[in-house]
Amino acid sequence: MTGSSPIAAIDGWYSLDSEQPHLIGSQCQQCGTYYFPKQSSYCKNPGCDSEAFDEVPLSREGKIWSYTNACYQPPEPYIAAEPFVPFSIAAVELEKEQMIILGQTISGITPEDMKVGQAVELVLEPLHDSEEGEKLIWKWRPLS
Repeated sequence: MTGSSPIAAIDGWYSLDSEQPHLIGSQCQQCGTYYFPKQSSYCKNPGCDSEAFDEVPLSREGKIWSYTNACYQPPEPYIAAEPFVPFSIAAVELEKEQMIILGQTISGITPEDMKVGQAVELVLEPLHDSEEGEKLIWKWRPLS
């Protein structure tokens, strides 16, 4: 690590709590609809005309709704390790929020290791080092 402390690769999208990290979303004060990333201008629920939101921590656990792999290097601004190593992606349903969150799975997990309905939890993993410090990103880790 070239810097001194871990920092978020995407500021404001997730907490840096190493024990209990969570995504940071918003919830409409009028209808209760959840958003990720945070919504702050107007509620996208067609039955609501609110413009007021609360910042909320989203559920740390969910179930795999779908999954795939990324066998090609994503374009910039994504920062990939050199040489590029394919990684897995999971679409995870958060039951309380009634939403699907797409994200990478932890290193070493392949599509063969996942199944629809499998429980996962949110964790932090290093993305890369920078002059400011080690940049962390959120990922999904299968439970048991």
